[in-house]
Amino acid sequence: MNSSDGNGQHTAVEAPSRVTKHERSSTGARQRVSFLKGARRWLQISVAAILIVGSFAFYSHRRAAKETNSGKGGIPPILISAVTATSGDIGLYVKGLGTVTPLNTVSLTARVAGQIANVEYQEGQLVHVGDPLVEIDPAPFQAAVTQAEGQLARDQASLDLAKLNLTRDTDLLKKGVISKQEFDTQTATNGQSEGAVKLDQGNLDQAKVNLAYCHITSPINGRVGLRLVDPGNIVQANGTTPLVVITQLQPISVEFNVAEDSVPEIVQAVRNGKQLTADAYDRADQKKLATGTLEALNSQIDNTTGTLRLRATFKNDDGSLFPNQFVNVHLLVDTHKGVTLLPNNAIQRNDNGAFVYVVQANQTVALKTITVGTSDGNISEVQGLQPGAVVAADSFNRLSDGAKIAVRPAAQTASSPPPNR
Repeated sequence: MNSSDGNGQHTAVEAPSRVTKHERSSTGARQRVSFLKGARRWLQISVAAILIVGSFAFYSHRRAAKETNSGKGGIPPILISAVTATSGDIGLYVKGLGTVTPLNTVSLTARVAGQIANVEYQEGQLVHVGDPLVEIDPAPFQAAVTQAEGQLARDQASLDLAKLNLTRDTDLLKKGVISKQEFDTQTATNGQSEGAVKLDQGNLDQAKVNLAYCHITSPINGRVGLRLVDPGNIVQANGTTPLVVITQLQPISVEFNVAEDSVPEIVQAVRNGKQLTADAYDRADQKKLATGTLEALNSQIDNTTGTLRLRATFKNDDGSLFPNQFVNVHLLVDTHKGVTLLPNNAIQRNDNGAFVYVVQANQTVALKTITVGTSDGNISEVQGLQPGAVVAADSFNRLSDGAKIAVRPAAQTASSPPPNR
């Protein structure tokens, strides 16, 4: 394009560029195609995510339905363990706290003074009657025995001579050769000799006893304690420090206390001639240690504690009871026979008393009130329930009267967790 200036000259002017319709159409098409491709890709990703989440939810729902749904009406039953009431015997026990007490405990002391020559026992050794324990040097006492024997022999010879002279004087007196005074003098001399012999015999016996005291032996069967003296120690007669302590272990006793409210039952059973059985349990009252019999009752109730002290004896052949050991004693006073028995874990209690959930034929439970009697360990005597009745043993926090349930198989019940109460 040309233009003219003021001097009449013509200059060239460039015209502005223009985009054609074809070019604008081509660019918009490319943009729309790119947008559609991106939207399609995001749509595919979203659909895939929805399908994955939906599949997982459907699978989880189906699995849960298989485990808990009964198939009728879609109401899931409560899964429980069950136990069966049985018929049997149960003991009526009176319980008390006791201490193992030896029937005999001997502290041996020296009965003669001297030096310890030998200690013949081992610490903690089981000994029997007559077993040697301690020996005191016997030499001084053996010398005393020898001296007493010599004194006795001398005086015995004097007695024999006095007897011979008395026999002669008796014949001479009859013949009138000696006077009655001489005869009486000889008779007195004979008596003095007899007295001297008896005194010597006593001294000899005492010396022999002292010699025997040098050899200290066990007077009972039992266990010796830790060593209290050593060879070379000097001991005094009847000293306050024992040489050895022996405790009888077999049989052994347990002294225990029972509440005064239980005393009439025990006394009545003893009067009826029953030999009451006593079981000793450990401190936790879980493990039975030994079984014995009631031996004696104290003569009066302790007013300060309101208890009566009793003694039971145990053979203790296995040594399960040890002196001064703390134990729990279960004294069997009576036995209830042919009663209904139920495990304690199936019995529940509320403000109205004890109750159980009885399993019905239509796979529901019914609340039934019962009366609990004697308990022995994990079993109790119950009234209001017939033998053979099946009752719930766990899941009580979910159960109610008429609740729908499903009983676990026996194999699962055995390995099931503790009941929820």
